Amino acid sequence: MYKIVTVEDTVRVPPNRFSETTDEAITDILRKNYEGTTDKDVGTILVITELKEVGTGRVIMGDGASYHDVIFEALVYKPEVNEVVLGEVVEIVEFGGFVRLGPIDGLVHVSQVMDDFVGYDKKKGVLYGKESKRVLKEGDRVLARIVSVSLKRGMKSGKIGLTMRQPGLGKLEWVEEARKGGKA
Repeated sequence: MYKIVTVEDTVRVPPNRFSETTDEAITDILRKNYEGTTDKDVGTILVITELKEVGTGRVIMGDGASYHDVIFEALVYKPEVNEVVLGEVVEIVEFGGFVRLGPIDGLVHVSQVMDDFVGYDKKKGVLYGKESKRVLKEGDRVLARIVSVSLKRGMKSGKIGLTMRQPGLGKLEWVEEARKGGKA
């Protein structure tokens, strides 16, 4: 789920940045320190959207930098268990398929692709149903449900587990086929 969060922090502005405006220097420092990082409580920080408040700078003895208490807003993506997501298959491997969910990829294990015995064709790079003859390949758009989330502080991304084995989930063509009265 995408959301805007408000964050409070103290930012160190080194002396070599004093020629810039305080807001410019702090915004640049925040972007370098935060954007692209992951926090298990907040999610993946995509972009610093707005610098809301900048406190008066303090200088600490022995350090020529100024320290400013700041409040800023950031756009984050935090996947949540049971959330239904739309994504694109970006890689097929023997044990499943990786699905791009915006800034993070999730894994659909072969056991969670469909209600059928799933095989892997290495030459074609596809997962296929033995009885249903359904095929999942790179570039396919899918609806999946998040079943597990493991985000750790400082990581560039986390581990997201997905399933497509429930009614209304799977490759978009399969979902449409089921809506028209075909086999789900």
